[in-house]
Amino acid sequence: MKSDDKTHSHLALDHFSAYFDHARRKEIAATVDGPPYLYLLTNAYQTQRHGAALRFGETSVRAVSDSARVLQDDISGGRIIYGVNTGFGGSADTRTEQIEELQDVLVRELQSGILTTPPNPDISGQGLGKARETLDDTSPAGTPLSNSLAGSNDGTCMPETWVKAAMLIRTNSLASGYSGVRPVLIQNMISLIQNDVIPRVPLRGSISASGDLMPLSYIGGLLQGRRRLFTMIGDRSLGQRRATNAEEALKSVALEPLRLAPKEGLAIVNGTSFSAGLAALVTHDANGLAVLAQVLTAMSVEALCGTAESFDPMFANVRPHPGQIESSFNIRSFLHDSKLVNHDRGLEEGSLRQDRYSLRTAAQWLGPVLEDLQLAFQQVTIECNSVTDNPLVDVSNARMLHGGNFQAMAITSAMEKTKLSLQIIGQMLYAQCTEMINPKTNYGLPPNLVAEDPSASFLMKPVDIMIAAFQSELGFLANPVGTHVQSAEMGNQALNSLALISARYCFETVDVLSHLVSAHLFAVCQALDLRAMHIRYLETLKPAFADLTTAHLAPIMEEDSDAAITALQNRLWAAFLKLLDQTTTLDPTQRFPFIVQSLQPIVLSAASARAETVTALRSWTEHCTKTASETFSRNREIYASHPDATGVVGVASRRIYTFIRQELGVPFIRSTKAMPTDTNGDGVAVETVNVNGHTASTSTSASTPTSTTPSTKQSSKPSNAVVPENMTVGSYITIIYIAIRDGSLYEPAVLGCLAEARSVPVMTTTAAATNNHAAPDVELEKVDLSMSQGESIL
Repeated sequence: MKSDDKTHSHLALDHFSAYFDHARRKEIAATVDGPPYLYLLTNAYQTQRHGAALRFGETSVRAVSDSARVLQDDISGGRIIYGVNTGFGGSADTRTEQIEELQDVLVRELQSGILTTPPNPDISGQGLGKARETLDDTSPAGTPLSNSLAGSNDGTCMPETWVKAAMLIRTNSLASGYSGVRPVLIQNMISLIQNDVIPRVPLRGSISASGDLMPLSYIGGLLQGRRRLFTMIGDRSLGQRRATNAEEALKSVALEPLRLAPKEGLAIVNGTSFSAGLAALVTHDANGLAVLAQVLTAMSVEALCGTAESFDPMFANVRPHPGQIESSFNIRSFLHDSKLVNHDRGLEEGSLRQDRYSLRTAAQWLGPVLEDLQLAFQQVTIECNSVTDNPLVDVSNARMLHGGNFQAMAITSAMEKTKLSLQIIGQMLYAQCTEMINPKTNYGLPPNLVAEDPSASFLMKPVDIMIAAFQSELGFLANPVGTHVQSAEMGNQALNSLALISARYCFETVDVLSHLVSAHLFAVCQALDLRAMHIRYLETLKPAFADLTTAHLAPIMEEDSDAAITALQNRLWAAFLKLLDQTTTLDPTQRFPFIVQSLQPIVLSAASARAETVTALRSWTEHCTKTASETFSRNREIYASHPDATGVVGVASRRIYTFIRQELGVPFIRSTKAMPTDTNGDGVAVETVNVNGHTASTSTSASTPTSTTPSTKQSSKPSNAVVPENMTVGSYITIIYIAIRDGSLYEPAVLGCLAEARSVPVMTTTAAATNNHAAPDVELEKVDLSMSQGESIL
């Protein structure tokens, strides 16, 4: 089945199922014959933890050999072939008989990018010693020049994941048999990939017009064994990663430097592989975030005691956009079994009849995003499995074709859509999160989601400010890149896609949205715990409240009957609940006297006019105030000692909440005024968090949250956090962020929630005629999101 025949959920579930399956098996065996493996392989390298057993298939070997033969026949026949016996680009009016030397000149001269020398490299004999000393002596401590990690993005160098993705896609393209290269070139590329030999490539300098010329030239230089090009080698799992020159890198894997044959230099550099490789990594994460956004919306509905009515199938039936149908179905399914969903929104006087837009229109907001991400995925997938150099060899007709498959506008289109989609997701999540934190909009949750007295803690206020910064940055990053084209290369490249630049900014967008999602997850889990704690409080208080009302007020009732006292109890309890929601900003010492005293007019309206009434009312007020306050404080302590919201949340929230609390060890937070024991000398806490091999330092000032669960949490799952005492809010959010970025959160979020959603029964509805327009039937019951046996994820 083609990707455009599926919903976004099909796409995400199929893709992530295959991804995690391959990740567990540690090695991926695939034949380099073109589609359909490349997209999956590219993403498998994202974590740099999974090897690949690539094979150059016999079919591809024959195709590649045939294309090289056709090219050689044309050269022998004296035909003029671009880039073989002509110059390049706007200089293609030149001719040369030095056809092998031409390829060497092309690759060498394209290596023009700015790339700082890695730390402690093997640079013997390269004449860079003095320059290296100057850089180290003049650059401030801590700058990328003196403090970069080998192989990392130090400000001028691409991360190795990006380069490895490009190498995979370039190999896949050349192995299709349309580029005129020899099989040995592809075999050497495969050997470099399998042995994790990755060149250092400049971050900037490609306009992605004639492909990503400059970045790809560094892959060509590695194949040639250029001594002045640095390459990363060594077993990263053993901490043996180091930089060396390309010649030594080839020796380390028993490869000879490759002397390029006619057209081979051009075939290496003339393609969209860097743009497509980074785009593949970006779309992988973006699709995971899109699913996670739907799960977070369901969690937000519960945290805000919203209604599932907004996601009734009727809305999608009469407005049948595919994305809206899908997101509405997913969110409604995620809410299954929730005890927090409000089925009577707005029936009480003075309350909103419907949820605010961040919840009520979430399906309509996310629907177009899912459709755009599907199209972006399709564009990137096609590009990853395409031939993008020039000229191409038409073996069947024994001819060379000159064209422009290197123009990467398809990737630019995909990345621009993805950037905007992620900003749109962020806008919705930002609105949901701020509504949870704000006591004026959160339907009875404490201000700042505190578990203490409101005057003693302001837990989520810094988070509220922080997510505003994240969303502002997302708004900037959503601006299009493709509108900034400059004519280049003697006017020859007047159209250039800027695809790699767009993909780089899209990568940043994914990261910023991951920050926002991390904060949202931290806040919503806190909110769900507060809801569960509140439910326990009400369950404990209600019978005591009823007993006190009967004991103190039954003797003074105007109407002496069980029905009358029951009616009074119901009126008082309903008013108590309403006042409880309206007074969350007060500390208990002011809150409960105010609430109970505010109930007195209701009592007086039902009481008889006699002297005993005042005495009974005072006694009832005193005892109810004391009981409500003491029960509140006692319940708060009991819940905080064993917090667990799983009994009241829906199927999706239960899965994510459990992962956050149990697997990551991020607890229900209570704050104290004590400062952390470890500071940086300025009173600012500095924490180091180690999650799944990642180390992150975070710092916050002001109150330090203390865990209400054990301070250390060990887990056998991919992300396990060793949580020290005196963790900061930033430390906990960082743990969630790492779980998103290393992919471990996506298995329960994407696979678990989507797979569970398909088993949830959802009512099938058929649209009725509305305004004389009948919408098509939409059947959502038991949607099959599974992958058929043997079916390609593409």
